[in-house]
Amino acid sequence: MARYMVTRSFPDGLEIPTTGEGAKACLGVVDNNATEQVTWIQSFVSDDHNKTFCVYDGPSEDAIRKAAALSGLPVDEVTQISVLDPYFYVSEAATA
Repeated sequence: MARYMVTRSFPDGLEIPTTGEGAKACLGVVDNNATEQVTWIQSFVSDDHNKTFCVYDGPSEDAIRKAAALSGLPVDEVTQISVLDPYFYVSEAATA
């Protein structure tokens, strides 16, 4: 599976309550994603709650977009990404 960063805009702000209702909303997204073989890994929310940056695994950009549409989520941009871990370089230098 490829990994993707999805950027979303929420002009009115994104607020997910830390209640059962919020958990239900998040699990609904997880269920919708599964229909497209998409896995939500992690999301980051801007301080003003107007933007999110979400990491997903999935078979294609199209699958990522379809999963978002099933949940009624906006998509500004989808970018295929890979991990750059500075600690990998530190451990490789130590063994060289």
